[in-house]
Amino acid sequence: MTDFNGYIQTIRRAAKDALPKGYPFDISVIENFNELRLHPKVTYLIGENGMGKSTLLEAVAVGLGFNAEGGTRNFNFSTQATHSNLHNYLKFTKGAHQPKDGFFLRGESFYNVASEIDELDKQKPFEPLAGAPIINSYGGKSLHKQSHGESFWALFMNRFGGNGVYILDEPESALSVTRQMALLARINHLVNKRSQFIIATHSPIVLAYPDADIYQLTASGLEKVPYRDTDIYRLYKGFLNNPENVTRLLLEEEEEYNS
Repeated sequence: MTDFNGYIQTIRRAAKDALPKGYPFDISVIENFNELRLHPKVTYLIGENGMGKSTLLEAVAVGLGFNAEGGTRNFNFSTQATHSNLHNYLKFTKGAHQPKDGFFLRGESFYNVASEIDELDKQKPFEPLAGAPIINSYGGKSLHKQSHGESFWALFMNRFGGNGVYILDEPESALSVTRQMALLARINHLVNKRSQFIIATHSPIVLAYPDADIYQLTASGLEKVPYRDTDIYRLYKGFLNNPENVTRLLLEEEEEYNS
């Protein structure tokens, strides 16, 4: 992989005076970032709820040709058009290689992706000359007939084939701790097959891939931080080192607030 420098190298936002007023351009991180340099293997976006991680990730995905609700570039369904027009104000610098695969995972709308797969296969029953059912690329079993975590895992293990761009919004939302650990190994397997990941996460496990860049979203914009300096790592570590005392302090604060 010495000659591989990623499919997407930079993401630039249009100049401030070219941006419309209102949402999502009034979100601080959207307003204050100018350029995001992507790691050729894995780039993480982290930050508090409401900072704009999912909004930015969605705009990146749509700007790269993915369906706003998730899926591959071939999905064009729309349950409800709620995505912003931020993608129109992003410019991408691409590498010399072209991806052969890709997927945008949104935990909150993966149900809609699963429904679309079932519906498309229902409309076009399997015929040898027409190609196999779509669900075969996801393990052969309806994603609706699996648990939330199992359906995510079927996606990662069957549909992600390598040589692709994979954009994941909080993939840990359906995964157990052991599956989150296994996801790191799966990411590494795909990275070694010329894949590039952009991931928004709250999980210190998912965040732990070593050959990666981590960007913490703040009101000031995007700040690249080492793993052990992230809020995610420090807060989880502080809690797990002394859960009894931390829990006691939290409950005392809550009681004082309500008194």
